[in-house]
Amino acid sequence: MRVTSAIGVIAEQVRQRVRREGVDLHGDRELAVRYVRDEVQRYAELALGGSVPLLEDEQHVTRQVVAALTGLGPLQPYLEDPSVEELWINAPDRIFVARDGVTERVPVALTDTEVRELLERMLHRTGRRIDLSSPFVDASLPDGSRLHAVIPDVARGHVSINIRRFRTGMRRLEDLVALGSLTSQAAGFLHLAVRSGHNILVTGPTHSGKTTLLGALLGSCRPEERIVTVEETFELAVDALDHVAMQCRQPSLEGTGEISLRRLIKESLRMRPDRLVVGEVREAEALDLLIALNSGMPGMCSLHANSAHDALVKLCTLPLLAGRNIDVSFVTPTVASAIDLVVHAELGADGRRRIVEIVAPTGRVVGGAVESVALFTRAGDALVATGELPPRMGAFERAGLDPVAILREAGPASGAAMEPAMLIGTPA
Repeated sequence: MRVTSAIGVIAEQVRQRVRREGVDLHGDRELAVRYVRDEVQRYAELALGGSVPLLEDEQHVTRQVVAALTGLGPLQPYLEDPSVEELWINAPDRIFVARDGVTERVPVALTDTEVRELLERMLHRTGRRIDLSSPFVDASLPDGSRLHAVIPDVARGHVSINIRRFRTGMRRLEDLVALGSLTSQAAGFLHLAVRSGHNILVTGPTHSGKTTLLGALLGSCRPEERIVTVEETFELAVDALDHVAMQCRQPSLEGTGEISLRRLIKESLRMRPDRLVVGEVREAEALDLLIALNSGMPGMCSLHANSAHDALVKLCTLPLLAGRNIDVSFVTPTVASAIDLVVHAELGADGRRRIVEIVAPTGRVVGGAVESVALFTRAGDALVATGELPPRMGAFERAGLDPVAILREAGPASGAAMEPAMLIGTPA
């Protein structure tokens, strides 16, 4: 209790100094640390005189006060923990984190006021707002994490906050192989598919690793490619030299100025992209994406679905939301011709994320549905090649690449060991 009281006193002294001098500590951590150290030193001098309790660990107090002023206070250590992939607040005294897909409650209790202050602090530099007229917010935090929040009366009783972090270092398919999410054989094939300009649909349920997989696939793009990414909020980590990233914008208080995903897809086509990437397709923007892909624009996107087959069915349905003049007789053949591969991921009961299926549409519509063949399926705990070849080999041939050796290679089920670099390093 003594430490908690000291942190509160020192933090308030720093706030008073900030108000007097008119500075902003949120964008200058070094200044915040200097201000806090000054106040900690003053507090320690008072403690020596017996006016206040002694501090046992001045450095610990300094870190806690800085976190309270510029970070997320008692939640900051969890967001600095690399094993934490998501943190959420259901109520001030019900706070949870997920580590490697497993949920646990953390021993932290805040007040409603503290939760709202944390939310305001996170939104301070995002340019986004949350109020009674707009009770939801999605935003990207400075460290790349995604923030989602909803306030009462839409949320019952308390502010609800989710902060999703994204794995750092998962920038290439080799990283997923090392993690056990993907076999080197499948990674080698996907590498060639990206290099040959295939249109790839990444699918899976929530938390299955779609964004991480999409970023790893982009790591296989040719260095000279110009990549344009469009997202509702910035999530994708792309290392490409020639990369333009755009995100949607909320409407203003007057209801104007909104920029939708559909608008961003249309604008991206005027930016001379070599590859278009849509972070996630949910609604009518699926139509604009299909039109872009059907025009010869290589692209990728992610989609929530329970299987690769369900993803193709869903992608044939979403464009119908664009208007009554959109007919399934146009959409289904377009999906069949525009999508080259569907890569499906799942989150297991053990918290591990794995690629469980890779299918290739044949380009034909049979019985009103997109026909496809399975190239990789899950057999027990292993992702194995079926022996089938992609029905459309033209893109590989034009790029001078041959996936046959990889697809017909003995997979993990036969006991053959393959190094990631052996297949992923195939010359482009």
